[in-house]
Amino acid sequence: MRKGPRLGVDVGTVRVGIARSDAEGLLAVPVETLARESALASLATLVDDLQPLEVIVGLPLGLSGSATASTEDAEAFARQLAHHVTVPVRMVDERLSTVQAQAGFREAGRSRKSQRGVIDQAAAVILLQHALDSERAQGVAPGHRVDVNGLSND
Repeated sequence: MRKGPRLGVDVGTVRVGIARSDAEGLLAVPVETLARESALASLATLVDDLQPLEVIVGLPLGLSGSATASTEDAEAFARQLAHHVTVPVRMVDERLSTVQAQAGFREAGRSRKSQRGVIDQAAAVILLQHALDSERAQGVAPGHRVDVNGLSND
């Protein structure tokens, strides 16, 4: 397992949820929810401040594993982010992370309206924790690295 903190990013059309891990790469915690229109600049500042090993962006595939409009949007966001930061950007399958986050809030008795500001953070935590657990289990970096022109295969 590579040592170093990571940032997790759940990209939505209106909001972007941010999570980070501890320095050992063991535990993901929520950071903040950003407005989509200012998210790239804010993420660049976060990367400068926190010096993460990498940024993990959620890749929202359909249940069958096929690409959707959300997939293309997240890939475009990840490519733009790769232009703005000095650390690697990786994309990791995030199917159902938002659904899991919503279910957790519902079980805790929170209304949909009260979830609005934190649901994206919770989805980012689920995504990042999945990536950390995957790397720990498999011994390789999760997902695919984003290069400014698209996805690479490492």
